[in-house]
Amino acid sequence: MTSTVRPTFTAEAEAEQRPGRWLALAVLVLAVLLVAVDATVLGLATPYISEDLKPSGTQLLWIGDVYSFVIAGLLVSMGSLGDRVGRKKLLLIGSVAFGLISVLNAYASTPELMIVARALLGVAGATLMPATLALIRNLFHDPRERSLAIGIWGATASAGTAVGPVVGGFLLEHFWWGSVFLINLPVMAVLVLVGVKLLPESRNPEPGPWDLMSVVLSLVGMIGIVYGIKEAASHGPTATAGAAALLGAVALFGFVRRQLALPVPLLDMRLFRHRGFSGAVLADLLTILGLSGLVFFLSQFLQLVQGRGPLEAGLAELPAALGAVAAGLAAGTLARRYSVRAVAAGGLAAIGLALGVLTLLSESTGYPLLGGALLVVGVGAGFSFTVTADVILSSVPKEQAGAASAVSETAYELGAALGIALLGSIVTGVYAGFTAPPGTPPEVASAAHESLGGAVEASAGLPDAEPLLDAARTAFVDGIALAAGLGAAVLLAASVAAWVLLRGQKLGDGI
Repeated sequence: MTSTVRPTFTAEAEAEQRPGRWLALAVLVLAVLLVAVDATVLGLATPYISEDLKPSGTQLLWIGDVYSFVIAGLLVSMGSLGDRVGRKKLLLIGSVAFGLISVLNAYASTPELMIVARALLGVAGATLMPATLALIRNLFHDPRERSLAIGIWGATASAGTAVGPVVGGFLLEHFWWGSVFLINLPVMAVLVLVGVKLLPESRNPEPGPWDLMSVVLSLVGMIGIVYGIKEAASHGPTATAGAAALLGAVALFGFVRRQLALPVPLLDMRLFRHRGFSGAVLADLLTILGLSGLVFFLSQFLQLVQGRGPLEAGLAELPAALGAVAAGLAAGTLARRYSVRAVAAGGLAAIGLALGVLTLLSESTGYPLLGGALLVVGVGAGFSFTVTADVILSSVPKEQAGAASAVSETAYELGAALGIALLGSIVTGVYAGFTAPPGTPPEVASAAHESLGGAVEASAGLPDAEPLLDAARTAFVDGIALAAGLGAAVLLAASVAAWVLLRGQKLGDGI
């Protein structure tokens, strides 16, 4: 008995001391950078996509959130697949697919093709984030090292949100909007070429079969629920929305029942019995839900309302990313010195208060107020996301790291989809209700009510465009202010939930 245990312990101890783990982390954060940059440049490019492809308001929302719909539906399945076939293999395959599908996004010529391209990108993206977090869980066995690695992982995601708008803004000022998607290609190439050599392979030694029925139920359930909510938010409680939500609920119920019955489930539902795990997942979901509706429209506010160029708009969003980088690197240390729940709940409360300040937003709001609020949002998000990711990973056996990471990312992506669907639909609804000035041609008024980008383009042929643009911009800002207020309420509720559910939780604890 002793002779079989000792070599395992020695091998693990050597793995902990292996210097190559930090080089491997550098490769993993490239994948995070890939996803973060893609998410931010879309918002910056939205006015140009709107002008070129002329999507309707609903199509514009689909372009923004179909990626999140698909990725939310597939993350658990892909995380579990990585546990079975190998996280390195899935990460590298997904990275190649992500790069190639980015080309399809860049050259989409119709709103429908753009929506399909974003959906396919969601399929590829579902392989990346769970694999990176799961590999971190298996690379770093020491809890303090793992906290630092997760902090670097989160800081890189935040840095991507800073780099994306700046690089994207530069490209948009010199090239066509599709160029913002092509920046994924060099990052993907470096990731694959270096990752083949540096990343160690890891998988669950006793994975069991990959249950396709569970995959289908998860995908149908997530997409059905989110689509139903989106439709209800956009058009009221219609029969279509109700049917989609009911189908999704039935599918998710079937998914849970099937996981409890399978000898080796796709997702071990017993993980949710751990209060820290469940609390961290809920905090992530509510945080992104409260933030994403605002974030999706922020670039449009900076460009179409305040008249900034794309590069200037990208630079204006930097404080949020810089704050998140600094807070992410310090979060693990602070959580050990004080408490996990103090850092997580305090970060969420800070975001809520900053969003409350943004309810004062107007067309003439000066940058100090906006930049200060974004800095506080970034700091709060850096604290919260880093700590919750650490709690989620340290709450599970390393063999289930892929599935647990996928649950974390599912909460993130589902929150993003719901936030854009609910808060985004509120912004769109408030905006669409503005009254066009008397004498505005019906076709111009119709185009202007579709989106703010449509209003800018449609008013170009008018002798005096300012009255229409003023009405449109005022309605758009009113919608953002309302979404910020609702987001603030969600974040403050998330802070309370984190304070209660993360009580007694410590980093490095295990189930």
